[in-house]
Amino acid sequence: MAKKTTKKKTTAKKKPKAIIKKPSFKFSNQQKLIFGSLLIILGVLLFISFLSFIFTGKEDQSVLSNFPERSDAYKNWASQLGAWVSELFITKGFGIPSFIFSGLIFLSGVYVTLNLKKAKLRKHWIWGTLIVIWLSVFFGFFTHKYDILGGTIGFEMNHFFQDYIGKIGTALLLLFGLITYLAIRFKITGDSFVNLFNRAKKDIKDDLNSETNTNEPSVIIDNSLTEEAEAIKSALEISLDETEPTISNHSKPKAEELKMEVDTKPKEESVDVPELQVEVEATKEEKSETDNLSDKLVEDFGQFDPTLELGKYQFPPLDLLKKYDNEGISIDQEELEENKNRIVETLSNYKIGISSIKATIGPTVTLYEIVPDAGIRISKIKNLEDDIALSLAALGIRIIAPIPGKGTIGIEVPNKNSTVVSMRSVIASQKFQQSKMQLPIALGKTISNETLVVDLAKMPHLLMAGATGQGKSVGLNAVLTSLLYKKHPAEVKFVLVDPKKVELTLFNKIERHYLAKLPDSEDAIITDNTKVINTLNSLCIEMDNRYEMLKNAFCRNIAEYNTKFKARKLNPNDGHAFLPYIVLVVDEFADLIMTAGKEVETPIARLAQLARAIGIHLIIATQRPSVNVITGIIKANFPARIAFRVTSKIDSRTILDGSGADQLIGRGDMLYTQGNDLIRIQCAFVDTPEVEKITEFIGSQKAYPDAHLLPEYVGEEGGTNLDIDISDRDKLFREAAEIIVTAQQGSASLLQRKLKLGYNRAGRIIDQLEAAGIVGSFEGSKARQVLVPDLVALDQLLENEIQ
Repeated sequence: MAKKTTKKKTTAKKKPKAIIKKPSFKFSNQQKLIFGSLLIILGVLLFISFLSFIFTGKEDQSVLSNFPERSDAYKNWASQLGAWVSELFITKGFGIPSFIFSGLIFLSGVYVTLNLKKAKLRKHWIWGTLIVIWLSVFFGFFTHKYDILGGTIGFEMNHFFQDYIGKIGTALLLLFGLITYLAIRFKITGDSFVNLFNRAKKDIKDDLNSETNTNEPSVIIDNSLTEEAEAIKSALEISLDETEPTISNHSKPKAEELKMEVDTKPKEESVDVPELQVEVEATKEEKSETDNLSDKLVEDFGQFDPTLELGKYQFPPLDLLKKYDNEGISIDQEELEENKNRIVETLSNYKIGISSIKATIGPTVTLYEIVPDAGIRISKIKNLEDDIALSLAALGIRIIAPIPGKGTIGIEVPNKNSTVVSMRSVIASQKFQQSKMQLPIALGKTISNETLVVDLAKMPHLLMAGATGQGKSVGLNAVLTSLLYKKHPAEVKFVLVDPKKVELTLFNKIERHYLAKLPDSEDAIITDNTKVINTLNSLCIEMDNRYEMLKNAFCRNIAEYNTKFKARKLNPNDGHAFLPYIVLVVDEFADLIMTAGKEVETPIARLAQLARAIGIHLIIATQRPSVNVITGIIKANFPARIAFRVTSKIDSRTILDGSGADQLIGRGDMLYTQGNDLIRIQCAFVDTPEVEKITEFIGSQKAYPDAHLLPEYVGEEGGTNLDIDISDRDKLFREAAEIIVTAQQGSASLLQRKLKLGYNRAGRIIDQLEAAGIVGSFEGSKARQVLVPDLVALDQLLENEIQ
């Protein structure tokens, strides 16, 4: 249980301790200006001296031997001091690379004068010094005597290395130093060279295609579209010829006369907006002593970095995800023409005229947008859903009448040859890689072949439902994989509930990186329903504790709180700490409701109502979308819904509050809504071997000592010992006793049905009723004997206990 600390009141005032002032080396603004200007001038003077030494160094050699005697024979532009400093740095030092020192001194003066952060300046000095050393050795490699190129240090270091490893070894050592510098300083990896090669290869291929296609006036379909070019949509425009008469309600249209055009150009056009310069007058806020202290800490140590404990953690590479051969969208002209003719023919049979058709090709579904003639009722087209499906001989025809935001009616027709939407393609997309969301999730691709990336923190909770084998488990894996590829172990933790015991077991390998559990629990992935109840109640305690921390920090949400903590404005000694996001994933919610009832629904409803602001988000999946599982309380707090294919319209209405999920084609085809429009998506496919590779890669790295521990929660322990103390009885004891006496049947299953309790709690109440003398002892499979004949006798018995 969470320990409560009490503060002792003291009547006598403590004497303040004597404050010993430490010597401060902090400069005033005037002193910074003076010292910074001195460094700037010194940097310029060194540069002039070094530059002059290149031209006048040989002439000054004869008089340098008499230094420091005064003489006017020096040719250096900075005279005697310039010649001596240049001799020291260039000839006896590092050679020509010594110019970098003049630049670093000049840069230091700028930093001091403008009062910039010193952390970056330290990095510049470290990397600058390493470059000077490497360049000195590099230039010294090509000289056979002391020279100004590499200086004495470069020549001697080359002489030393070549004595031991030879010229070839020295050259390889220099190459290794260059590779190390590029990898650490500029984050260059082997993939950078591969991507550069692929980009050059693609440009050459594009140039060759453009040359070969210049004389072809026919339709151009660009097959070199990559996953990153999401703005380019494959759209098929089908319009009627202007010279042909409009289709009337009495004439049959000729589908063969419709013109077909493939447009692969992006629809977005840039608009030139004149730039207006706005002058903003910045006002300085009054800073408290706490702000000054936090600013000083940030200046000295930098902002708090929660990832520092696992500073060498590496995110899983894209190579762990499988790349499929048939990922690109292929346009089948025959199929499109055939579907267009059948749609036009079917509608014309019912006297419905069409003015234009537009088709948007997706990975598994093609959306045909039609514009009916004036005077055509939308409901008339909507009622033809089954007739169009019959004419097309396709599974899962879905009509959107009208399409929100457009003056068209949509007919979604599954493709005969669907393409795979791999997890690799959505993870590698620019939308996901450049996303600034707090908890980004790449769900899959829309009908227009755009990657859909949503923010779990904005949902704030997700309800996922669908029939067995339609893609729920793959969808959960896609959600978890997205977060593993984007968030550091210090930033997010998972609480995984898996009643099936087989779906989420692969994530055991990342227990000490990403998972959260109860202190006394052995396995981080929860499979026992009793532990689920304790975990949910523990999350409620965590929620209350976090709200208390936010209240003391005067913050409204977890993002403001963590920003304040990183800026060192919250003291850890006062109970503050960096708060990671917690994502609760329940794989089969219906099983929990059936076995535990209100004991599960109540804490989940409480978390769904309150936990958004403090970073606890819920993802609940079920294959049984009935109203007794997805109750009104659950639906009200889960505005974001994902529906895979279901078997009936009733189930679709339960999930989405509307039809549509019953018309999906399965295998990852889903509908997503966040309280507004429905979006049809092909869920990204991530296979079990891919998840296994990712978890093995993460699990093999350095981890925390243990999984993230949730607050301890001690539930009501079930057992055979009889509870005699009245104060320890269950809150529903009186109500349960009345039900047992009225029914004259002493069974735990009766209490489960009537009070909607879990088995453990119902069993404890039966034990308490036995201790109170209301029911008899355990008799095997038979129901217990009820010892109280009616409610009047029950009232007398309970009143005598109180007296």
